[in-house]
Amino acid sequence: MATLRIPDEGRTVTDAEAVASYLRGAGIEYERWESARPVADDAPSDEILRAYAEEIERLKVRGGYVTADVIDVTPQTPALETMLAKFNREHWHDEDEVRFIVRGRGLFHIHPREGNVMALEVEAGDLIRVPRGTWHWFDLCADRRIRAIRLFQDISGWTPHYTESGADKRYEPVCLGPAYLPQAPELG
Repeated sequence: MATLRIPDEGRTVTDAEAVASYLRGAGIEYERWESARPVADDAPSDEILRAYAEEIERLKVRGGYVTADVIDVTPQTPALETMLAKFNREHWHDEDEVRFIVRGRGLFHIHPREGNVMALEVEAGDLIRVPRGTWHWFDLCADRRIRAIRLFQDISGWTPHYTESGADKRYEPVCLGPAYLPQAPELG
């Protein structure tokens, strides 16, 4: 489940409904998905797309998306640093950025034109839609792994347009994740 931090307010939100409600106020859509047909972490892309076909079709109708694919990023991804450098600077796109996280974790920083920067840590089961024109940037978490379904209205519209505002330099790409959540004491 996603963790939403608003660094300038010193606020952290972890309840899925509260996360969705807060993000809605900034025009960002967030949902939790559970597949009726769970897939293995190493499943081929076509199997993942089949498992989530109903959800993908609903999104296509709702948002005018024409295609979906699966991106799989690991520490072994060729030219990983170059790829990440395209997206870890504040930018916007000519179309929505829609991601459903299948495996791994990542961090979307969202910078509303009016309001505080939000850091949304996403993990498996999280769906986010960042509307076209929204200023944001993305970083991987420390394990540098994420597998996600991406939806596109027009692949050519997905080019990042950089704001050059410098906001991305003022916020650390810190993921909290399971390692930072308090563990229940072991029984026994």
